[in-house]
Amino acid sequence: MRILFFGTPEFAVPTLRALLASPHEVVGVVTQPDRPKGRGQKIAPGAVAQVAHEASLPLLQPVKLADPGVREALAAYGADLGVVAAYGKILPAWLLALPPGGMINVHASLLPAWRGAAPVHRAVMAGDAETGVTIMRVVQALDAGAMLDRVVVPIAPDVTSDVLEHTLAEAGAARLVAVVDRLAGGPIQETPQDEARVTYAAKITRADSPLDWRAPAQAVHDRIRGLHPWPHASASIGGTRLILHRSTLPGGTTEAAPGAIVSAGSGGVDVAAGDGHLVRLLVLQAEGGKRLGAAEFLAGRPLAPGMAFDLP
Repeated sequence: MRILFFGTPEFAVPTLRALLASPHEVVGVVTQPDRPKGRGQKIAPGAVAQVAHEASLPLLQPVKLADPGVREALAAYGADLGVVAAYGKILPAWLLALPPGGMINVHASLLPAWRGAAPVHRAVMAGDAETGVTIMRVVQALDAGAMLDRVVVPIAPDVTSDVLEHTLAEAGAARLVAVVDRLAGGPIQETPQDEARVTYAAKITRADSPLDWRAPAQAVHDRIRGLHPWPHASASIGGTRLILHRSTLPGGTTEAAPGAIVSAGSGGVDVAAGDGHLVRLLVLQAEGGKRLGAAEFLAGRPLAPGMAFDLP
């Protein structure tokens, strides 16, 4: 099949590479415009744009899909099917109908759970035991199209969102190519989503960062790993904001108040949560400082029993 690919960030790269290695032909790539990146805010291409350049693929980076000439340019690719993987923009009705085979999407959740912008982060933050990737038909409603296939991926107890997202990207790429292989032979079964089971994955913002130590230990831990690598969970102590990169649940209980430091050593900083269980902080960072393991952090910024994190 002749494939027109839509994608922008690193999550989309395994799918594009898998298509390039398949018998199908990627006739064009559509991605978002190059944007400022890093401390210097220099304009740089996104992950998909870089792969497109490396593979000498025709590349289109419209600011708006409604811009004059974009429709004609997309039609000129003569694609049989559109494949979407984290493109980052809503596709208009005329575009969904442009390829004869329509458009299909690689979505990082087990639909109908976690429709929306941040399915991986929200699944981790919710403490879900498993997630996955759904290959779905793109329709005008948000992530509401019929499902063509899916793959289930367990969520390990201490895995962070970035690591899980990489696993899902690889799993989704393989499943997407398998679906395209089947579509090349004609129509395949498409299963409608159960609207009664829909949940939504709201976009992650900096407002999600502050921790509330009154929550159960599991919920605090899930928030720390779910908000990594951005915007990171944070907590303040003595007027200093700390960014919390890694944690675990050591077991055991305490009668200390939520937010109280129970112990601090090279193995980590144990903090009381709202249910009397402990959260062990493993990697910390003072705002504006370096990310450090607990032992290194404590060498420069002592945290000790009797101290307590602020409550919101």
